[in-house]
Amino acid sequence: MDAMKINNTSPMLAFLPVLLLLAACSPSKDENKMPPPPKADVGVVVIAPSTQAIVNELPGRTNARMIAEIRPQVSGIIQERTFVEGANVKAGDVLYRIDPAIYQAEVASAQASLEKAEANLKSIQVKAERYAELLTINAVSKQDNDDAQASLKQAQADIALARAALATARINLGYTRITAPISGRVETSVITPGALVTANQATALTTVQQLDPIYVDVTQPSGELLRLKREFARGKLKRVGADEARIKVILEDGSEYPNAGRLKFSGVTVNPTSGAITLRGVVPNPEGLLMPGMYVRAQLEEAMDESAILVPQQSVTRTAKGEAMVLLVNAQNKVEQRPVEIGRAIGGQWLVNAGLNAGDRVIVDGVQKIKVGDEVQARTMSAEAVIKTGEVGRK
Repeated sequence: MDAMKINNTSPMLAFLPVLLLLAACSPSKDENKMPPPPKADVGVVVIAPSTQAIVNELPGRTNARMIAEIRPQVSGIIQERTFVEGANVKAGDVLYRIDPAIYQAEVASAQASLEKAEANLKSIQVKAERYAELLTINAVSKQDNDDAQASLKQAQADIALARAALATARINLGYTRITAPISGRVETSVITPGALVTANQATALTTVQQLDPIYVDVTQPSGELLRLKREFARGKLKRVGADEARIKVILEDGSEYPNAGRLKFSGVTVNPTSGAITLRGVVPNPEGLLMPGMYVRAQLEEAMDESAILVPQQSVTRTAKGEAMVLLVNAQNKVEQRPVEIGRAIGGQWLVNAGLNAGDRVIVDGVQKIKVGDEVQARTMSAEAVIKTGEVGRK
């Protein structure tokens, strides 16, 4: 019997060291708790409303401020062209000379006719005065006196007619000198010395265009204008000035024209084909860099938003339906998704019309490693740094 007990306990004694070793290696209850994962680090931009100029970039073309087509006002042979094509001329400068011989003769003829009329007037005037005196003593008939007075008036009219003819002849002689009516740049000449020209002909001899300052005519959709007017009415936007908005010109190669201009005119009629109105700006052009007919884009400062909310463009995503969304870090430091209403682009940022408030923390960095509801560690960044980083990344 004792031998059997000893034999039954022998296997248990054999496993006792193994059990003790397992007990020593098993973790305690406190050691079963795993440490929490580290919070994701994200960069955020804190929303702070600011005063922002509302700039609209519109397509347009340049036009000369004034254009004068040069045509002869008398007929004749061109003797001389006095300008260099493409040069700047001043108002009153002689551009062409027409052979004046015929018109000088007409002046001389008109002058002689005037002198003849004046000489004839003297004798008639003496006769009329004598007849008037004789009529008082009934020495002449009333009919003879009336005839003398009529002859006097006729002679006076002849003098007036001769003077008018002389003035006309002198004007025509002056027209043999074809001058520039405005200051500006003269175009190519379509005629050469020796050519016959006629008064008020259909073909212009050349054209003078005033290019400093120059007009920049742009078109703006009527819907955009209505939106601006509604925002002005609500007080959301403040007017820059009545038809005096500042204009920056962007050239065809993408460079910025150095001289800023001013909006001087806003159209009142909507084009039924394009649904747009025409805006006209006046831009200084001292170097002559802008030429008529150039395609440009004009950045027009139309208003001031004194409480504008801007977010970097890379912080905004779109849903499948095209709705704009941003990720925020809320008061509990958790990721939250919020829809926003996006307006125009300003630099590398979007103007937010609705959905964000002052103090909101918009996530701009580390979006790939988080999801909605995650608790995160927010790191504040400047919008300028975010925009610059995004530009470098795109390059």
